[in-house]
Amino acid sequence: MAWRVAVASIDGVLINEHFGRSRWFYIFDVQPDGTGIPVERRSVTPLCQSGGHTEPGMISCIDALKDCVAVLAAKIGTSARKRLELEGISVFEEPAEIEEAVRKLSAYYVRTNRPGITPES
Repeated sequence: MAWRVAVASIDGVLINEHFGRSRWFYIFDVQPDGTGIPVERRSVTPLCQSGGHTEPGMISCIDALKDCVAVLAAKIGTSARKRLELEGISVFEEPAEIEEAVRKLSAYYVRTNRPGITPES
């Protein structure tokens, strides 16, 4: 079983985008062995426009990521973080190479059995 994760990235190599400015998220299925299988590059309307957020923009962005258990972003604002967490989506600020961050996230999930998935599943 895998954990579906959304990554805010400009290039698909580095986690180098602010959550609210992201025009797309790279979606990965993270395996218990630490590998990340690319699923798609999912387009979204950037949440931050003209220096602020709109409620419809926030809802649309979060709805686009509801199948994910986590978001990895270089930065994320407090309100977006809270809204994602209320939807059961964990948030990690991790400006790093995607491959490295996926390995760390997998190790964390295996160690904590989060979110209710065991490596044998």
